[in-house]
Amino acid sequence: MSLKKTQVIEQTDETEKGGKAKKRFKLEVPHTFVILGMIILFAVILTHLVPAGEFDRVLDPVTDREIVVQGSYHSVESNPIGLFDMFIYIQKGMVDSADIIFFIIFAYAMVFMLLKSGSLDAAVGALLRKIGDKVELLIPVFMIFFGILGATAGLFEEIYGLIPAFLGIAIALGYDAIVGGAIVIVGIGTGFAAAFTNPFTIGVAQGVAGVPMFSGIGFRVLAFIAFQAAVIAYTMNYARKIKKNPELSIVKDVKFSLTDNLSIHELKALKFENRHKISMLAFGLSILLIVVGTLKLGWYIDELAGLFLVLMIVIGFINKKGLNEISEIFVEAAASIAFGALAVGLSRSVLLVMSDGMIIDTMVNSLAGLLVESSAYVSALGMLFLQNLINFIIPSGSGQAATSMPIMAPVADIVGLTRQTAVLAFQFGDGFSNLFWPTIVSVECGLMGIPLNKWYKFMGPLFVIMLVIQVIFMSVAVMINYGPI
Repeated sequence: MSLKKTQVIEQTDETEKGGKAKKRFKLEVPHTFVILGMIILFAVILTHLVPAGEFDRVLDPVTDREIVVQGSYHSVESNPIGLFDMFIYIQKGMVDSADIIFFIIFAYAMVFMLLKSGSLDAAVGALLRKIGDKVELLIPVFMIFFGILGATAGLFEEIYGLIPAFLGIAIALGYDAIVGGAIVIVGIGTGFAAAFTNPFTIGVAQGVAGVPMFSGIGFRVLAFIAFQAAVIAYTMNYARKIKKNPELSIVKDVKFSLTDNLSIHELKALKFENRHKISMLAFGLSILLIVVGTLKLGWYIDELAGLFLVLMIVIGFINKKGLNEISEIFVEAAASIAFGALAVGLSRSVLLVMSDGMIIDTMVNSLAGLLVESSAYVSALGMLFLQNLINFIIPSGSGQAATSMPIMAPVADIVGLTRQTAVLAFQFGDGFSNLFWPTIVSVECGLMGIPLNKWYKFMGPLFVIMLVIQVIFMSVAVMINYGPI
């Protein structure tokens, strides 16, 4: 997957009378790695400025997780991270996230094999012949499908391996890569954030807060419907616009290696051979196995990586490729996805710097202290915004629940909020910011091959819409005294 290192914006002033052009200047948008490097440096600086501290933690028998003891925050000896150490933490971030990095490589290799064999193009052509003018219906169908997976089973990173396939499908259907990425990332991300039985966020948060597990589901289902309707309408509006006029595409100047840029007519003319059908059947089987494996068999990153590696080899054999050629395709796939995979390690480095610098608990404690003297409505919205901020420093949903909920639940009691409302604030704040914070989005953009600034141009207005809907639902929760029913 190729990615322009920088996007260059040039401007030339009017020509002087003598016919000579005035001096031109260039404005370079920083590479994603530069942005992540600046965030790591900022985290290092914070370890010198923010006092070190930590909470006591105990094992919670309900959730079987280490949780914070409310009111136990205390100062500890500082551990500022040095400038040279910053580069060591980049290495540590790569090692610490190695499971996800190689999962991404193996998942992409499977999709890359589909592309190399011509199976994906042939399948899209057959699909175009079948559905005719109803192509755009694929957007809501798959966004709802992924949304339900996120809302019920709490899937998120597990479907990253499907992103390249949907990029290729969207481009082949006459849209652009952002549409393909949005179908998967925004679809699953919205479901994850507006979930009703997500065990990794709602389950842990309600357990820590002492609220009956998965209670309040009716209100959450309404929220899920509202958010999904909003993101589907936004994505479909963008898709229609750029299909009508490709020049309006946000990524029109970005080259993608996932497609041969075949026209819709060329795709329709492709023959869908038996080997293609069997290959796509294997791909469909992988989606089914992801769902069954994660829900019923306890699979996670390692098992899913193994699944994709097996499928890559099987698809290669189906298309009569020898072991040497399969190996060469794997190496080519790994080179193409290296950018996205390495972005994962850089993002993890930020968390490790703040964790080893002993400043995460200090920041969480300080943020929570701002809420105690506020009214119920102000506190509810304050919790929402604070959970968004906390998700920047604790990107793990279950980890954030175990850290923030023991603090937020008593705060809710003090200011007159139900603990169910505090859980809702955590759920929204943790989930939707996964589509915005650069430490998380950089991974998604790396997988899509889309520069960060391009994604934000698409996602910025949608995130504002999401934020407005969050405020509405939080306000209603306060109004109806949203409780465990």
